[in-house]
Amino acid sequence: MSIRQITIVGTGLIGGSFALALKKNGFHGWIVGCDRDAELQRARQRGAIDEAHTNPADAIRNSDLVVLATPVSAILEMIDQLGPALPPQALMTDVGSTKAEIVARAFKIFGKDAGMRFLGGHPMAGKEDGGIDLADPDLFEGATWFVTPGARQNIHEGMSAEFLSWLEKIGARAAEIDATTHDELCAWISHVPQMISTALAAALVDHFGDHAAVMEAGGRALREMTRISSSPYSMWRDIALTNKKNIQQALHALEQRLAHIRENLDTRELAEEFAKAHELKKNC
Repeated sequence: MSIRQITIVGTGLIGGSFALALKKNGFHGWIVGCDRDAELQRARQRGAIDEAHTNPADAIRNSDLVVLATPVSAILEMIDQLGPALPPQALMTDVGSTKAEIVARAFKIFGKDAGMRFLGGHPMAGKEDGGIDLADPDLFEGATWFVTPGARQNIHEGMSAEFLSWLEKIGARAAEIDATTHDELCAWISHVPQMISTALAAALVDHFGDHAAVMEAGGRALREMTRISSSPYSMWRDIALTNKKNIQQALHALEQRLAHIRENLDTRELAEEFAKAHELKKNC
């Protein structure tokens, strides 16, 4: 079994970077892109895709691997729309930042064949801005790429195994995790950091206005803390909606921690908080 044709639905930052990474690392098959006309034209100019379609049903025809690289709500819609039309030998995967709803939807559509037809995925890579113009063939180098198989799904055989081998070739580290655990983990390590950055940037605007001098005065620490605050709401809306409970719980725990720090700025408790925080990077 060999992957000869790949369709990428969504040729923006992640989809475009995946295509460029495949080509850079020895994929000699055919890559089909599916997106809006303007994005497809730029993807072709970048050399990311070999064929372009605006109609997803046309784009997946004859493909061995279909990658859904769109926001989460569109991934759910594409599973409904494309699942029944997926070529019989093909594997569908996605790059969505939340997984429980996506995997549940796929197993509903594919039924007893879901283990052979769908493998949820989430590369822990990206930038605060998107689009094919920022696509990078080295984006996934050294990055964790979560895969979230269903119960009793063997990802080390068939098309799934070949897909995993390509993840390794482009420099990603595949990590198997169940969808529920993934969503809880990512609430802490990805979704809450975004909310913190967003809240800090919004609070700064409330207090100081949108003066560039504030960023200049703050230096590197402030730039790092607010860098991802420019991430698009259109993407994070779907993440918040599909992982609401986990994000709420993590934010509540963080709020309690901040309240503890606020109430102990003049006690030894503050030193203990710093000491505990330092433990995070001791083994890094």
